Amino acid sequence: MRGPTEEEIKNVIMPLMLSGAKMLDRHCPKCGSPLFEKDGRVFCPVCEYRAKKQKEKIDDVKGILMKKLVEVTNSLPSDPEEMEKYLRVMEKIIDVLKKYKELEG
Repeated sequence: MRGPTEEEIKNVIMPLMLSGAKMLDRHCPKCGSPLFEKDGRVFCPVCEYRAKKQKEKIDDVKGILMKKLVEVTNSLPSDPEEMEKYLRVMEKIIDVLKKYKELEG
């Protein structure tokens, strides 16, 4: 993994420094960013920021899938053959949602 980007320096590291966090003389073994200490906790702000961004992306995808599942559910046809197609789509959406849940936990 690479070190902090300009965006991460501007949006994560600089505000952290301005908030009184202490930049340590050690670096994150994962991304190479300087480690910080605040309120007795030593952490890598870049890795935390990236993890948060990744979770937001997953949450966005899950939200889209849930919305689509509701749309399909609300438009179920009465014809059994057509309904079968809709149910297969719903099953696939649910399978993808389960896979996302496995990735999170």
